[in-house]
Amino acid sequence: MLSYIFRFIRLNFGLFLYGLGIVITMRANVGYAPWEVLHSGISQTLGVSIGLVNTAVGAIIVFIVFLLGEKIGLGTIFNMFMIGLFMDLILFLDFIPLFNNFWLGCAIMILGLFIISLGTYFYISSSFGAGPRDSLMVAITRKTKLPVGLCRGILEVSVVIIGWSLGGLVGLGTVLSAFAIGFCVQITFKALKFDPTKITHETFGVMVKNLKEIKKK
Repeated sequence: MLSYIFRFIRLNFGLFLYGLGIVITMRANVGYAPWEVLHSGISQTLGVSIGLVNTAVGAIIVFIVFLLGEKIGLGTIFNMFMIGLFMDLILFLDFIPLFNNFWLGCAIMILGLFIISLGTYFYISSSFGAGPRDSLMVAITRKTKLPVGLCRGILEVSVVIIGWSLGGLVGLGTVLSAFAIGFCVQITFKALKFDPTKITHETFGVMVKNLKEIKKK
């Protein structure tokens, strides 16, 4: 049971870092990050809130990665909801300043991307299941055998193009983020000697079975 508690803490710490990284990229003030470009584009096209779009896109991606053979677990579902909650809390506390210098903003965005990458490491390594978008990254990496950083970069560029075509807001920071996130993930994972394709994620069914067995002991 103690191992589950530590893994659960690891999961939520990773999600907190992920949310913190996203807010930092927003406060960098040099353009929407790729997925936010997509979400805002769909939001404008359909006339619904960007929060609703975020959740809906996550649900669609969960379905896609399930078809691609990735396991869905507690981490996958928590990712859909907790990152948004952490972002709201960080924005409410308002301790990250808005940067108005472009070059400083670019540096801050890179910092945010590395924090997102570190958060990705923590919550994926908890083995509770990767979040929707990172599950897609892992599935593409597994299917294509290409480096994880390259797959992440291709994914980010693709959502920017789709989001921009739908009217999503794109800035120079968006381009920087789209191309840099793959390198940030690659560098972070390599530094930590972490291969996400070698993680065996625990599905809900397996988790419940293991907890029942622990309870019997």
